[in-house]
Parts: sequence; C-alpha cells; structure tokens
Amino acid sequence: MKRTIGFLIGMALMIATPAAAHFQMIYTPEAALTSGGELDLKLVFCHPFEAGHTMDMGKPLEFFMVHKEQKTDLMKDLKPITWMSETNSGAAWEAKVKARKMGDFVFCLVPEPYFESKEDAYIQQITKVIVNNAGMPTDWDAAVGLPAEIVALDKPYALWTGNVFRGVVLGDGKPVPNAEIEVEYLNHPPVPGKNTFQKEPLVVAPQDAFVTMTIKADANGQFCFGIPKAGWWGFAALGVGPMDKYKGKENSQDAVIWVKAVDMK
Repeated sequence: MKRTIGFLIGMALMIATPAAAHFQMIYTPEAALTSGGELDLKLVFCHPFEAGHTMDMGKPLEFFMVHKEQKTDLMKDLKPITWMSETNSGAAWEAKVKARKMGDFVFCLVPEPYFESKEDAYIQQITKVIVNNAGMPTDWDAAVGLPAEIVALDKPYALWTGNVFRGVVLGDGKPVPNAEIEVEYLNHPPVPGKNTFQKEPLVVAPQDAFVTMTIKADANGQFCFGIPKAGWWGFAALGVGPMDKYKGKENSQDAVIWVKAVDMK
C-alpha cells in the first residue's frame, strides 16, 4: 500500500524542485481552548513549510466532528473559499463550528482524491486535528475508524516545545509496520481573518531535507518525533489506507494528523 514505483518516478522527475510535501490541513489557530467558542476552520491542501503551491480541493467526501464519542456531520457547514499561497491561488474550504462544551473535539476530513498530474496518480490525505476545551480529556486517544488514521499516544493539543509526539499508524483499522511518515512544520502561519499564509517564514531550512522530514514507524506501527519548535506540526503516513486505486490510477491513501506545541514561558 506504500507509494510505489509510479510515485517514485514522479518524484524523480521533480528532483530539481524543493522537497516540499503535499499536506492536507485542517487549520485553526488554537488547539487548547480555555473557554470554548466558535472555531474558524480552514481546510487547505498545500505545502505548509514553504507556503508553496496550493492544490485545488474538490468538495470533501466527509467532514465531521467527534465529541464524547458522538459523531456530528459538518458537511452542511462547509463553504468554498480561495486560498492564496506564495505562488498561486487554490480552491479550499472553511467552516465555523461551535465548540463550547468541555472535552475533546476531533475534526476529521475525508477529501476527494486529488489527481497529481506530475505523478499520474491520486493522493487522498485523510486528516484529523483535535481541539480541547477546558483541559478535560475525552476522545484524543481513540481511533475514529477512518480507513487511514494516526491515533495519538500523546495529547496532540498539550505539547510543550521539546516534548515528543508519539502516534500509531493504522490502515483499515490495523497497525501498519514500518510506515513511512513525512513531517512538516507550518512555517508560514495563516494570517488571521485572511485566506492566506503570512509571507515571512518562522525558520529557514538549511537544506531541502529539513523542509519535509521523513521518519519510520516501528514494527507495531508506532512512531516518535521530538518537537523542536512551537507551532503546528503535520504528520502524514503515506499510502497506508486500503484504497490504492482510484479511477483506474494509483491512489496513495494517506493518514494525516496535526499537533500543536507551545513554549514554556
């Protein structure tokens, strides 16, 4: 189920370009709320470290929230937007969702597969992000049942800079041994109130390998990553879902999770 030779050839053809990875985002400014309220969620398929090319999203297949094991369909709350990157504009989505009760709110997105012409293949990044209100843990460590999913082993909204984040990669509900996981930092945080990234990066990578970092899960599908800087971090386990074909072409069904770290002050 890993990205196979077609993807590797495609990547080889792009060797002259920076090594940024595709990343599906569900963005909201804060992961740990103190009093709850209305969340402004942005669903963008992008290259988060460099604020590079934004890929057009079709209408998501599923978008929902899990709170205290109760699932709420959020498809009716989605509105189309145009997202501006440093190089182009792309079709994206937004939603305003109330999160006023105490506990965890697990937001899950199953996007329409995206056709990457340079790879002659589809990419479908099934993504989740977990927001907590008032510190009471409820749902953060439970599998939602997505075909491709990363289940957190550390609270993804309660990480100090320098902590590690651990997770387990699941494909069709089962651990995926030795899964390949790409890691990127949201280096150009979105500008509040605007559908764009800030122009100035937070850090400068010394070399392309630091833009998209690659780690591997162990034989039990578990991984661990030390977080060097505050902010949002994305983890994408590649090709771990069961749907490896779409419309007659190769499909990489990836599992994505976003976590946020904060500095000790």
